[in-house]
Amino acid sequence: MCGIHSSSAQTPTPPQTSPSERTAQVATYAEGRLSVWQKRLNLQDWGVSVVVSRAAELKPKTVGNIHWDREKKTAVIRVLDPADYTLPYDQMLQDIEFTIVHELIHLEIAPVFTDLQRTDANRMEEEHAVNHMADALLKLDRTQTKQSTGTIVATSAQ
Repeated sequence: MCGIHSSSAQTPTPPQTSPSERTAQVATYAEGRLSVWQKRLNLQDWGVSVVVSRAAELKPKTVGNIHWDREKKTAVIRVLDPADYTLPYDQMLQDIEFTIVHELIHLEIAPVFTDLQRTDANRMEEEHAVNHMADALLKLDRTQTKQSTGTIVATSAQ
């Protein structure tokens, strides 16, 4: 499960569109980001799909989830429908990308936790760790993207 997260990179706000058009735009965006991150995390051998879902279809206070079948190597990631977001459009897209990365990390580390006795405490620890990994990957990605476009060049003190 993924909690709300936002970042500061800018994405253009779309022209006024209907709720169904926004849902379709988000689905296309999410599929594109899923493809990129599935390759980056070397999960191409999994059949992963993404579904835009209303808040009522997700656990309370979450913006996404993942369900998988290890034997079939299939998974479905659910991301929150734009109709249920209160964030501005650009931040919503960043949050959806965060959710996708977050859920793919769960998929990657699932074998580690399969045999463990699950408790609320270790689930919270897992969520915390997955959030940090997803955040780090996205910050790195956004820094590299800005460097390659010449927008910002990061420097480090040595």
